[in-house]
Amino acid sequence: NCLIHFYKRSSMASAGAALGAGKKVALTALGAFSGVGAAVAYKLDQSVKADLTLHPPHLAWSHKGLLDSLDHASIRRGYQVYKQVCAACHSLRYMAYRNLVGVSHTEAEAKAEAEEVQVQDGPDETGEMFMRPGKLSDYFPKPFANDAAAAAANNGAIPPDLSYIVLARHGNEDYIYHLLNGYCDPPAGIELRDGQHFNPYYPGGAIGMGAPLYNEIIEYDDGTPATLSQLAKDVCTFLTWTASPEHDMRKKMSIKGLGMLTILAGLAYYLKRHKWSMIKSRKIFYTPKTPKLTSS
Repeated sequence: NCLIHFYKRSSMASAGAALGAGKKVALTALGAFSGVGAAVAYKLDQSVKADLTLHPPHLAWSHKGLLDSLDHASIRRGYQVYKQVCAACHSLRYMAYRNLVGVSHTEAEAKAEAEEVQVQDGPDETGEMFMRPGKLSDYFPKPFANDAAAAAANNGAIPPDLSYIVLARHGNEDYIYHLLNGYCDPPAGIELRDGQHFNPYYPGGAIGMGAPLYNEIIEYDDGTPATLSQLAKDVCTFLTWTASPEHDMRKKMSIKGLGMLTILAGLAYYLKRHKWSMIKSRKIFYTPKTPKLTSS
């Protein structure tokens, strides 16, 4: 009986070991097939995206260096482009006229810009709302009263707010620049609905906004030739500033911070060498104790 139980247990153990090895092989194969399948699906997805969307090439912007500031003359021209072209449809709800002071305009110029718009204020002493000229503390006016009015005026499409548009799009200012310059006729096989335009840099290619810029659409105050590329470059620089008004100050603070850290690192290294020099140069000798010899 003992031998029978021993053989039964041995056979069950060998069968369990075989089953465990089979499970390991099956799980390994399943994991390998899953990984390969996921990699193939990812590559196919990327290839499809590459066919449907044209990624904007990287441009050498003057403010992209670690120590480079924004071109403030370009910011001023970009504000002029926004004011005369983009502001008809797009808002800058998070920017106030006071933000222009010391960046692209003097205080007097910014006040003059604000006074060109009428702002609803009140109530007055009679309880009525009234219109007044804008002040530096007022935000840029919205082109539409609400999203419904914006959609009704643009074939159902709501123009996005441009305050943070550079940070909200993949490619940042590169995307905005190529989008403004990328309008063209649709290739064969692509049909657009009424009111749509083709732009290969826009996801899907069909965009509701027509080409907003073209050569000499405005006249710059400083006499710069208003070519399409210049207009796009200036408005992109302006929108980069609206998305990151602290851009220049952040780089100034980084220079100061890195300079202080460099000095502190040198002092810390000197202090470390000073404190540890005695310990590192110290030699320790071990003298074993010898048993005393007793005289017999």
